[in-house]
Amino acid sequence: MPHRSNSPRPGPGSAGLAGWRTACLAWLSAFLPAPLAIDGRERLRVVAGASLGIGLTAWLCHALAGAQPSPWLVAPLGASAVLVFAVPGSPLAQPWAVIGGNTVSALVAVLCMQLQVGPVWTAALALGAAIAAMMALRCLHPPGGACALLVVLNGISDPAFALQPVLLNSVLLVLCGMVYNQATKRPYPHRAAAAVPAADLDLDQVLARYNQVLDISRDELRALIEDTQLQGYQRRLADLRARDIMSTHIITVARSWPLAQAWPLFRQHKIKAMPVVDAQGELVGIVTPADFLRSPGFDAAAALAPGGLQVGQIMTRSVRVVSADRHLAELIPVFASSGHHHLPVIDAQHRPLGMVTQSDVVAALSGSLLRAAPPT
Repeated sequence: MPHRSNSPRPGPGSAGLAGWRTACLAWLSAFLPAPLAIDGRERLRVVAGASLGIGLTAWLCHALAGAQPSPWLVAPLGASAVLVFAVPGSPLAQPWAVIGGNTVSALVAVLCMQLQVGPVWTAALALGAAIAAMMALRCLHPPGGACALLVVLNGISDPAFALQPVLLNSVLLVLCGMVYNQATKRPYPHRAAAAVPAADLDLDQVLARYNQVLDISRDELRALIEDTQLQGYQRRLADLRARDIMSTHIITVARSWPLAQAWPLFRQHKIKAMPVVDAQGELVGIVTPADFLRSPGFDAAAALAPGGLQVGQIMTRSVRVVSADRHLAELIPVFASSGHHHLPVIDAQHRPLGMVTQSDVVAALSGSLLRAAPPT
């Protein structure tokens, strides 16, 4: 009697349920924070800089305000400090973005207050108009939107608020950022390159198709791309071994062959060196056209004649060989310093597996460079 299992079988909707579950997990993972790619020293630099910047700005503005009841520090400046000290290379953190973005947004919000359309619509109008003004003036700065809402929520209608404290706060914070970032080896303000290479023009076209605001400058983005390509080139170079670049189609000759038999192989196969093997197939030397020319009494007629000298009598016996797992980086000094043009690749039994030439090395390096280099 056949055995009947009591375990439930997956229904036709199991695959769909699994796909739905995977999609949900992928959607939820989008809300998980990405790790910060900075070390503890950089985190300490950011924390100390933001604290010092806000502290000095608050102290100076408080001293200048004296006993006046007007505010001496605006809350959005805290967000500006995060940008100035944590991401000083960002276009959103540059001096004109900080000063212009905060000040222009405050002025726009004060103007919107004059419309008297109620707090809800005034807040929406002030924020939208502030973003439009910052984009038009090329000073997009996220804390500027907070400045606009601050004006509306506090019912501020005096344009002087945009100068004191907003403008003063922003200028002092930028000055602190310039001193601190430069002292801690972080360029600020970020200066764009004067010359525009062809690679930047290509990058501009890609960014135009992307059509989104990036929180990174074009120069830093290009530098990151180039560093990534260089890192990839170094990794590929480190991974390349002799077996990856050697020519496996090799022509070997026996040392007992007469020269008349070996000589035509150079022209027939368009090669410049042939490994010489013994009866067991082990490498015992290498022969090149130069070895033929150095042989006593060699001429074309003698080379084609039967008999005469054998390959073993003219071959180079002292041969520099490499194993198949030798790194490409180890082969470059051999070609560069020893004058070798051909390196036989051998196995554990000293039998030839292939041949690495200078051309093979150059081709491997050129291929890695072409894959790593940005378009020009």
